[in-house]
Amino acid sequence: MKTSPKNIRAICLDCGDTLADERTEIKDPNGVTLKADLIPGAADMVRAIKQHGYPLALVADGPTGTFQNILTQHHLYDSFDTFAISEQVGVLKPDAKMFTTALDQLNIQKQDYHRVIMVGNNLERDIKGANALGIISVFLSWSDKRTHIPADETEIPKYTIQTPMELIALIEKLESQI
Repeated sequence: MKTSPKNIRAICLDCGDTLADERTEIKDPNGVTLKADLIPGAADMVRAIKQHGYPLALVADGPTGTFQNILTQHHLYDSFDTFAISEQVGVLKPDAKMFTTALDQLNIQKQDYHRVIMVGNNLERDIKGANALGIISVFLSWSDKRTHIPADETEIPKYTIQTPMELIALIEKLESQI
């Protein structure tokens, strides 16, 4: 993968069934996930993204404690440069504010949104929200918990991967195309 200059400006990741296996979550009485297993290859994907120098944002719906707990448990929390978490932002994806909060914190201008990748498992939230802003949408189809069939054209991902590590090859491909 190229080290410099980078055409891809940042990578945004969802957490549930994108990094963490939602089937393994153990929650407290308030719905905060205390711990969860990662899906196969998720930790390696995060480390590879950081090794190659890409800014990394978590863009996720849920309680802040959930993501602190899961990412800390797996020694990934410090890999993220910024966090846009619905509990703090005050809205849920696909609301543009979830994405712009992360991109503003990374100093990415609107004219560069087409050089940002958003990876998620939810067509209605992750893909639709990314598409609305011109962000490169990548659907991680690893889990069958949510539909894999777009409700309309706004939910059609630009790319689909089945495992987290497939993202690394896709980034390489996009680096040469943008």
